[in-house]
Amino acid sequence: MHIQFGKESFSSRHIGPGEDQINDMLETVGASSLDHLIQETIPSKIRLDKPLDLPEALSEQDYLENIRSIATKNKIFRSFIGMGYYDTVTPNVILRNVLENPGWYTAYTPYQAEIAQGRLEALINFQTMVTDLTGMELANASLLDEGTAAAEAVSMLHSQRKGKKRKTANTFFISEGCHPQTIAVLKSRMEPIGIDLMVGNPEQLDVTHPELFGLLLQYPDTHGNVRDLTSLISAAHENSVYVAVAADLMSLTLLTPPGEMGADVVVGSTQRFGVPMGYGGPHAAYFATREDFKRQIPGRIIGVSQDAEGNAANRMALQTREQHIRREKATSNICTAQVLLAVISGFYGVYHGPQGLKRIASKIHGLTKLAASGLRELGYTIETETFFDTITVGGLDVGTIEKIRSEAFRRHINFRYSESEGRVGISFDETKHLSDLDDVLHVFAEAAGKGSSFDVNKASEAVTVSYPEELTRTTPFMDHPVFNQYHSEHEMLRYLKQLENRDLDLTHSMISLGSCTMKLNATAEMIPLTWPEFGKIHPFVPEDQAAGYHKLFDELERWLSEITGFRAVSLQPNSGAQGEYTGLMTIRAYHHAKGETNRNVTIVPSSAHGTNPASAVMAGMQVVVTKCDENGNIDLDDLREKVEKHSENLSSLMVTYPSTHGVFEEDIREICELIHEHGGLVYMDGANMNAQVGLTSPAQIGADVCHLNLHKTFCIPHGGGGPGMGPIGVVEKLVPFLPGHPVVKTGGDQGIAPVAAAPWGSASILTISHAYIRMMGAEGLKEATEVAILNSNYLKDRLKDHFPILYTGRGGRTAHEFIIDIRGFKQSAGIDAPDVAKRLMDYGFHAPTMSFPVPGTLMIEPTESESKEELDRFCDAMIGIRNEIRAIEEGRADAESNVLKHAPHTMRVVMSDEWNRPYSREEAAFPLAHLRFNKFWPAVSRVDDAYGDRNLVCTCMPLEAYADGQEPATVE
Repeated sequence: MHIQFGKESFSSRHIGPGEDQINDMLETVGASSLDHLIQETIPSKIRLDKPLDLPEALSEQDYLENIRSIATKNKIFRSFIGMGYYDTVTPNVILRNVLENPGWYTAYTPYQAEIAQGRLEALINFQTMVTDLTGMELANASLLDEGTAAAEAVSMLHSQRKGKKRKTANTFFISEGCHPQTIAVLKSRMEPIGIDLMVGNPEQLDVTHPELFGLLLQYPDTHGNVRDLTSLISAAHENSVYVAVAADLMSLTLLTPPGEMGADVVVGSTQRFGVPMGYGGPHAAYFATREDFKRQIPGRIIGVSQDAEGNAANRMALQTREQHIRREKATSNICTAQVLLAVISGFYGVYHGPQGLKRIASKIHGLTKLAASGLRELGYTIETETFFDTITVGGLDVGTIEKIRSEAFRRHINFRYSESEGRVGISFDETKHLSDLDDVLHVFAEAAGKGSSFDVNKASEAVTVSYPEELTRTTPFMDHPVFNQYHSEHEMLRYLKQLENRDLDLTHSMISLGSCTMKLNATAEMIPLTWPEFGKIHPFVPEDQAAGYHKLFDELERWLSEITGFRAVSLQPNSGAQGEYTGLMTIRAYHHAKGETNRNVTIVPSSAHGTNPASAVMAGMQVVVTKCDENGNIDLDDLREKVEKHSENLSSLMVTYPSTHGVFEEDIREICELIHEHGGLVYMDGANMNAQVGLTSPAQIGADVCHLNLHKTFCIPHGGGGPGMGPIGVVEKLVPFLPGHPVVKTGGDQGIAPVAAAPWGSASILTISHAYIRMMGAEGLKEATEVAILNSNYLKDRLKDHFPILYTGRGGRTAHEFIIDIRGFKQSAGIDAPDVAKRLMDYGFHAPTMSFPVPGTLMIEPTESESKEELDRFCDAMIGIRNEIRAIEEGRADAESNVLKHAPHTMRVVMSDEWNRPYSREEAAFPLAHLRFNKFWPAVSRVDDAYGDRNLVCTCMPLEAYADGQEPATVE
């Protein structure tokens, strides 16, 4: 055997089919080579004429050495900065078994409830924890960050104005005590939709102002002040003004919750509940509100329903995918939650329980109280009278602040500095100890030229938690059994594993979701994510302390620019929908800079992802829908008519490429040129970028801006429904308008206001995409795209004799995804797309994307990471289901009681003493032979969604609420 001395390529492990499998599939699809297939699939006029200019691919071992050298450039200082970001301890049992576990991070959004009961339960735990701590009636399953959660609150409250006094009111008040990044995000989000903002001191606010419809308060505020909000909220309500409160969740274990003060909405971050700072993200924001707003609450809500057997079952409730249903009439474009991070924070609450959280909060408060005493003894002025974890030292001159900074730097400590206000802020967290407090006092003693005689150990013996009566929490919280029985590691470990085993994810089988690109999340890509050099960095540290991050940003931006063909990239948008919004806002800023403020019409194809029109409305655009022809392509005649009609006011076209129907449209360049001729710009939705990389690019096609779903094409895991990242690439003329930030310099010279709370969005997960590109290299990325297209065409050709294929391009080729039509089976057999989706669970598969972009269809995307064996296993399942449908059509199976209508089949059903169905248990559970040896069992039978909406329960249910003694899953 010839000895090979070269290093093994990462791409050969990432790409599922080997050379022999690729040749077999090429023979099936009738192509002589991958290049031949691509020539028949992608229009020649948009093909790249040279390879991507990217660094040579690294092996896994070499990459980990490379990223380690980058990580060491980050300096881990002890952070006392606060501002909504805190160092925290991720319990090791959660770190290893959730954050580092592909059984949790490779799962998809839980739209298929029967095979997602584990993370649905974890999210109900999260919602329960949030509602209990905030004193509100319901909460959603997380949002992107505190700043955007506050913006969602303003939008929701604006849509709910009522009564003669406030129906047309258009002004929202923001307390100057809110975090600066939150204020900045609110300015960004409200300006394009015409909501007027007023920033000021809430104690001087006139709530009778006729234009006022709502206000946002921070509790505790950004400088640490804790004030009773009851009278202000009461006065606001007396004048029909809504009140939102941004609250620190940990403080609410000790302080009176905003809900008990009368708040209408409470928002905030759960980051300090076990999620590393990660230079800004990802973290799970929370959004809690009153029952009155249950149908207006943005994002996802998890509710309790029942299954076909009458057992309790969790599922997504109410407004799920609202933006896809209401499109331009939607109140939010939120598509990505932060499920993985919400799950971690919820488990943090489960592991510590209410008493554990109070111990942590009391320790934090005690350290802060001791710091205030010690600093006063040194002669410093503490401006914060009543506080939880943050105090502000005031009355400082610039020289003193510089002395504090210098000594703190020497001790590797970061404070929050404000020279213009003569202030230094100090925030404590659960990772700090008495020794850290001693160091803080020595810093200030040195700056004052004094010796610190404050004995922290002796003083700590007498410190207690004491607040005024009106600020002292008296109500119990988190008293459900789930928060009070898993406090030993062994019990917690078993609980985590129990929930994990109820979920189907990429560790079990292919998830062939069209448009969602469920790729392999390679282990080597995930390893750096939990290194402290990336996790323990506050987003507002001096830039030199984050030199490693900035090297990573520079490289990733350069590589993404090369891949897209654009001039520059902004990494700030922290979801795909945020990327859409950001792209449109840069276009808007460009037109405004030219004095063309009238350009506010955005054309959106009827086939577009539902977030497209919703994002356009949020960016202040008027949405005009253009038709698609019978082949699923943009109807050029209709587009020309719309463009000419709105030429004077045309801002942009939003287009997805390849099309949402899985076709490389031949006329895409002509479409882009048409928009440009009329003064508009082209925004490209990057959802289907996995069919472009290395073969074509948004710039090559003619787009001006494109967002990239890093959780699709570039391998960040979906995490059960988030985190995601949606950076945008732009042409030269849009570079000046890339988003900035009020705390850390970023973006263009005329940059739009920030679209996320952190300067670089969810910075820590950018390590994953960095790893993917660096290990794949130019050739690997190109081959991945080619194989993604091959896998799609192979599945299409294997299934075309069994299911109608809805759209294809020239020569009958599809892009990286294709649509099969299920609609005819409704007439022939009484079977529809949900029946097929549920039956696939019995075969061990998650359903493809259902009823999008065409109702009654399934959109299938296999990705390049799936081997031929897995593709064939999926085809066998689909063909098996087609034969089951045929049995109904031919009268061999009962039209009302059959394996599809009763699917999925749980172990409990199959093993029950009674079996009165007209098909065998074998047919129900083991329709293919291999399933007898490798079976994933759905946790519940078919879930009754309508029952759950009629009987909305979004928190852990008390035992007595379950009929017939059926215990809720939460206390198993």
